[in-house]
Amino acid sequence: MPLTKREQAHLERRLIQTLTEACETAKAEIPGFEWLTHTINHANPGASVRVTWVFDNEASRLAALAAGQQLRMVEFTAMALLEAGIRATAIERQVVTDSEEARRRHGR
Repeated sequence: MPLTKREQAHLERRLIQTLTEACETAKAEIPGFEWLTHTINHANPGASVRVTWVFDNEASRLAALAAGQQLRMVEFTAMALLEAGIRATAIERQVVTDSEEARRRHGR
């Protein structure tokens, strides 16, 4: 059964809260990480949610990936989603990285 508008708003607020907590913790732990954003289709949250972790520049993003920080980003994201009541169906593919540098270059 689809979520009502009220349920969608509640889920969105909770998701923003839990992702913000993950973001603040990660800033202290992952060098170069700056912020994150998400997209979600409330008709199918577990399959549609996508969290983008944004780094200050491409060098920081690549260094984090080389250091194995992708696993940590997936862990932070999975915990945040579960706390918000969302069970991701393919969490490793639903967590992506980007950089301010690449976003400026590609107009995002």
